[in-house]
Amino acid sequence: MAAVAFLGLGVMGYPMAAHLRHKGGHDVTVYNRTAAKAEKWVAEHGGSLGRTPAEAAEGKDFVFACVGNDDDLRAVTIGKDGAFQTMKKGSVFIDNTTASAEVARELAAQAAQRGFAFLDAPVSGGQAGAENGVLTVMVGGEEAVFERARPVISAYARMVGLMGSAGAGQLTKMINQICIAGLVQGLAEGIHFGRKAGLDIEKVVEVISKGAAGSWQMENRHKAMNEGRYEFGFAVDWMRKDLGICLEEADRNGASLPVTALIDQFYKDVQKMGGGRWDTSSLMARLEKK
Repeated sequence: MAAVAFLGLGVMGYPMAAHLRHKGGHDVTVYNRTAAKAEKWVAEHGGSLGRTPAEAAEGKDFVFACVGNDDDLRAVTIGKDGAFQTMKKGSVFIDNTTASAEVARELAAQAAQRGFAFLDAPVSGGQAGAENGVLTVMVGGEEAVFERARPVISAYARMVGLMGSAGAGQLTKMINQICIAGLVQGLAEGIHFGRKAGLDIEKVVEVISKGAAGSWQMENRHKAMNEGRYEFGFAVDWMRKDLGICLEEADRNGASLPVTALIDQFYKDVQKMGGGRWDTSSLMARLEKK
């Protein structure tokens, strides 16, 4: 059993912290910007409540965070009352936020100066993956630190992989989002085409999902897309944030991402339709509107 803190109890962090508590058997202290949610978590799962990130992180072996973006991450780490102010030497900060590789490298350097370690560890699998404890975790950092942290991370994960040095986890997550964007647009166009052609989409997917066109998105999102249901899942607003990170990184490293840039604009169209909180599969709604 380790002494653990978890900062950020959103749709992902809330169940992830619970898995650390129950499946991992760790002593968990939680912090959330809205204190009422942290109080609710403690009432449901036990553990302790930290009123600030610094209070939650003090004396802990591992400190996890899953917040919104680079600025939110800096706030809970190096900001006023941030976790970095109180973390003990030899401890490990594990960041599950989808953020930039730049902020990962920045915070890894800050952590090293203070005598503890930092891993960027963004996740894939969505809310359902978090609730079921089967996320995929892409990690950047030192191998020895990764090996110490992996058994703890595994409480909420099905796959945990070290991708390279600081920032490599975030770069891998960018690839994940680039691939998803293309898949969802292709699936939306395929279903849209099939509907216009008068085909039974369920029958079509039953057949083609077993061939080369098959994907997680097809298996898990085709029903909602065919039925026009999008009030669930990974929000378009968050996907646009992620794709923005991808496009900014591509500007830095010289990669060409024409399809990603185009689909980012398609998601912008969905936002204009009022679908900012819809699931990413709502690219279908944009086609059906025409």
